[in-house]
Amino acid sequence: MVLDDLGSSLRGTLDKLRGKSRISEEDVEEIVKEIQRSLISADVDISLVQELSGNIKERALEEEPPAGTPARDFVLRIVYEELVDLIGDSTELPLEEQTILLAGLQGSGKTTSAAKMAWWFSTKGLRPAVIQTDTFRPGAYEQAEEMTERAEVDFYGNPDNDDPVEIARNGLEATSEADVHIVDTAGRHALEDDLIDEIEQIEGVVEPDTSLLVLDAAIGQGAKDQAQQFDESIGIDGVVITKLDGTAKGGGALTAVDQTDSSIAFLGTGEEVQDIERFEPDGFISRLLGMGDLSQLAERVERAMEQTEIEEDDWDPEDMLQGQFTLNDMQKQMEAMNNMGPLDQVMDMIPGFGGGIKDQLPDDAMDVTQERMRTFSVIMDSMTEAEKEYPKAIGASQIERIAKGSGTSEEQVRELLQQYKMMEKTIKQFQGMGSEQEMQRMMKQMQQQGGGGGGGGMGGMGPFG
Repeated sequence: MVLDDLGSSLRGTLDKLRGKSRISEEDVEEIVKEIQRSLISADVDISLVQELSGNIKERALEEEPPAGTPARDFVLRIVYEELVDLIGDSTELPLEEQTILLAGLQGSGKTTSAAKMAWWFSTKGLRPAVIQTDTFRPGAYEQAEEMTERAEVDFYGNPDNDDPVEIARNGLEATSEADVHIVDTAGRHALEDDLIDEIEQIEGVVEPDTSLLVLDAAIGQGAKDQAQQFDESIGIDGVVITKLDGTAKGGGALTAVDQTDSSIAFLGTGEEVQDIERFEPDGFISRLLGMGDLSQLAERVERAMEQTEIEEDDWDPEDMLQGQFTLNDMQKQMEAMNNMGPLDQVMDMIPGFGGGIKDQLPDDAMDVTQERMRTFSVIMDSMTEAEKEYPKAIGASQIERIAKGSGTSEEQVRELLQQYKMMEKTIKQFQGMGSEQEMQRMMKQMQQQGGGGGGGGMGGMGPFG
């Protein structure tokens, strides 16, 4: 999850208020100190920590909680609102023709982010093109070419030309039919004068509508000076935070947003071109505090189902709710889950499942679960079509054959069949729920109740409706 350590620390702090109906001044003092420690350890700038914690303390002491609201929920709402206010709105990126310039130090993830952003725009019906102007880093052209191929978007670069400004100019002409031009620039290990001079010249040629600063989530306190110098040079309209799938603290990136008076545009959450999210402050903070993000979850589900159905045109998920549930259905469900991304990220988006519940699991729990799903898929690939359609008929001799054919154990095959029986039972319960209207009513009720102690996290409305 994004800023996982910070989120876990904040949730642990707020959990100290569980069971209390009223909050005392001593409680507020202790909570504020814990929040300060959490933010400082996440590399948030000290001046921002003081401002944020001061606002939380003032509101917690002066505001009257709604009748019947537990102390934890009252403080949770204040922390949520103050963090959303700190981060501000998402960077404005209209779905229309535009040019985007990417800036940042070497190793920040600009080239990967360029391809990811291009892929994201392509999913919105636009034709993007990436222009690679980095002539400084060995392998930059090859990396950009490979990433854009994976993203299936237009690309321009010239490994035989060492003039980045000329490459930028020629790139705009060569990709003139594209709707969105994303210009990737060179980085250095530090903010040197030649880097600033080069990017200023490129900016003059491409005349970007938006300039985005790409920051590694692990950058820490160094983000402040970096953001300020880039902002003074070309003007920063937004920030792309990369590598949030690792152990990065992320607070430095939040400091950069405040320092440049800008906003966050995208979050990079993995190594694949699809591992990118358009930043939405409500959902971001909701996940941070363990309250889910139904908007991002819905987008991932839709994308996963599209990818699954492309691979198997004759499979309709709704058939499961009307007829017999088979191992073929189960396999397609697992493919859809894999297409949604890592399970720990998906859990963070489900109100009531991320945050506190995930904090209690062993560190490798999600890896084990994903490995289990891969093993199940291998086992099902070793089954005949008849066995997948009628798994209840699978006997001991067939289990032995399937185990040998898949290179797994008979115990793992039986585990798969047991998992199938549990899922079949669940599906039958859904089948017995009656009309489509009744199903929709129940789903709506679940959404309204979701989110545990903090509310439902509905779409872009935030977890408090």
